[in-house]
Amino acid sequence: MESVLSKYENQITIFADYLEEFPDTDDLVWILGKQHLLKTEKSKLLSDISARLWFTYRRKFSPIGGTGPSSDAGWGCMLRCGQMMLAQALICRHLGRDWNWEKQKEQPKEYQRILQCFLDRKDCCYSIHQMETAQMGVGEGKSIGEWFGPNTVAQVLKKLALFDEWNSLAVYVSMDNTVVIEDIKKMCRVLPLSTDTDGESPPDSLNASNHSKATSACCPAWKSLLLIVPLRLGINQINPVYVDAFKECFKMPQSLGALGGKPNNAYYFIGFLGDELIFLDPHTTQTFVDTEEDGTVDDQTFHCLQSPQRMNILNLDPSVALICFLGIFQGFFCKEEKDFDNWCSLVQKEILKENLRMFELVQKHPSHWPPFVPPAKPEVTTTGAEFIDSTEQLEEFDLEEDFEILSV
Repeated sequence: MESVLSKYENQITIFADYLEEFPDTDDLVWILGKQHLLKTEKSKLLSDISARLWFTYRRKFSPIGGTGPSSDAGWGCMLRCGQMMLAQALICRHLGRDWNWEKQKEQPKEYQRILQCFLDRKDCCYSIHQMETAQMGVGEGKSIGEWFGPNTVAQVLKKLALFDEWNSLAVYVSMDNTVVIEDIKKMCRVLPLSTDTDGESPPDSLNASNHSKATSACCPAWKSLLLIVPLRLGINQINPVYVDAFKECFKMPQSLGALGGKPNNAYYFIGFLGDELIFLDPHTTQTFVDTEEDGTVDDQTFHCLQSPQRMNILNLDPSVALICFLGIFQGFFCKEEKDFDNWCSLVQKEILKENLRMFELVQKHPSHWPPFVPPAKPEVTTTGAEFIDSTEQLEEFDLEEDFEILSV
């Protein structure tokens, strides 16, 4: 009984208490590209928030590296936030943004498979174990159990995604506050394998349906895109000139939210109400959860049934205000090329209209930059489950932890 109680010790399931946390207002609430009218759609809003996968500190998992820590309490909050953002991308990839989670109801098999990607085991592709191993390879000698900034987490996700054949994500992390359209399309457009085994041209009698299929087979497919834009929005606190543009990002249908924090204080921002950011907090320690005998995962502790926390964008607590200059990044998911084209249009219309821009969007690769080479998986033998066993597979990757400071 004690073990059962400890498993759920941090879960608050009284829905009435949950509802009382939001003010009685006619304002719209934006959550990852969807709007909710707080006064009339409160239950729908809270259901949307609780459907997001919530990753927190865990304890009693197998020691990282065999002899390392068996809990990430106190140092793994940014990794957990990275997991939450990536999990949202995978939900959009396989189930769609409108999919919703219901407590104690059977979930789609894709949902269970997504959840298993993040269990705290070495053989799970985005586990704390894999992320720590990847950090050792790209983190300039930092040791296991040391806190890492948001850009390091972005680079780690980029590397681990190369080994994830099921989700098949292209992860793009922008440089110098600049998103290059040409580079992204070069990375995401994938030519399908030819079905023409004999090399002969199709006969003239090819009907319209077959001709359409043949044309489609010759056109590039689109590899789903996870787009990460590292930002600095001020020095000691957020600069008010960026507030409106920052909030606009949460309105975009491609939004995956934002990560930010200082050592031991990282949060996953999923939306806003007025001038308050809404976020999921990983600073709760729960017991390790593994798969059941039937191969499923008890997911009750992977959804936050507590009240979502909020912080004012301008009047941030001093312990959190540093999220702005220690780094924050916005994430976006584009399942198809048209989604990316739409995102570019929205950025041109809503973000780049400001005199002080959060980031730049350019068509061509800057001539003074090194040539863009799409990342490729190292030549190793893997089933997609073992993933990275040592840092040797990651030594070829470079990491830039520093963020560009936007002029004010």
